[in-house]
Amino acid sequence: MTLTELRYIVAVARERHFGRAAEACFVSQPTLSVAIKKLEEELDVKIFERGGNEVSATPLGEDIVRQAQQVIEMAQGIREIAKRGKDPLSGPLRLGLIYTIGPYLLPDLVRNTIARTPQMPLMLQEQFTVRLLDMLRLGELDCAIMAEPFPDAGLAVAPLYDEPFMVAVPKTHPLAQLPRISAERLKQETMLLLGTGHCFRDQVLEVCPEFARFSSDAEGIKKSFEGSSLETIKHMVAAGMGLTVVPQLSVPSEPQTHVVYIPFEDPVPTRRVVLAWRRSFTRYEAIAALRNAVYACKLPGVMRLSD
Repeated sequence: MTLTELRYIVAVARERHFGRAAEACFVSQPTLSVAIKKLEEELDVKIFERGGNEVSATPLGEDIVRQAQQVIEMAQGIREIAKRGKDPLSGPLRLGLIYTIGPYLLPDLVRNTIARTPQMPLMLQEQFTVRLLDMLRLGELDCAIMAEPFPDAGLAVAPLYDEPFMVAVPKTHPLAQLPRISAERLKQETMLLLGTGHCFRDQVLEVCPEFARFSSDAEGIKKSFEGSSLETIKHMVAAGMGLTVVPQLSVPSEPQTHVVYIPFEDPVPTRRVVLAWRRSFTRYEAIAALRNAVYACKLPGVMRLSD
């Protein structure tokens, strides 16, 4: 039994497909399949049910995969302990971010990290919150920057900042003249929202429940478009298709030709952005260095937080 074989079965359990698991492990599918077959023969158990387009772990296989993940994390911990003995900040830090944070925080954050801890390069991954939580649990990420709330996964969490929401309005729209906008004023407007899976969409719907009523016959906001990114939706606002709600850091620093960004009236809806990591992760200095790099970013319009 080898760590490589254990990584293979964890990958197959995650991807539910031998081909995708092989790609994720950077090996050929025959190499991965032979290794897993060898492990099953050594243990004299069947780890995976093979059939159809999807592979699933047997009940006993699920227990083996969970134990394999723990072994992989412990092995990684040994390497990290050795690195900390030389330089606690030595080596890459695998950081995940959600899509509505990454584009607006990363440019400053990467520059600050390179300047402060050049020996700790960031390996970056943008994903949905649910996927980031899985990757943290499986040890594929060291830490992630996400927006609360998210399911309790037993992670350590440190607050970074509270970020207010703003309304993006076409410059020719009557609401563009207002100094502030209430959620009530948006009820009869055509709203452009992120697609299902984005946590920011859920946060907007929580702040303004009327947004969820998309029927044109019902009272509430009418939906005309769902986008895969905030930047795509902003272009649709500029084209006059409707309004949208955006986080403060996504607002351009320079005035825009076709879009006006207007604050909400009090109480201003906000989201809390946090840094999360596995409690078993031992590079505490790396987490502290990353937080300090975030605090050194410009972050216009947000409220920085600390423990």
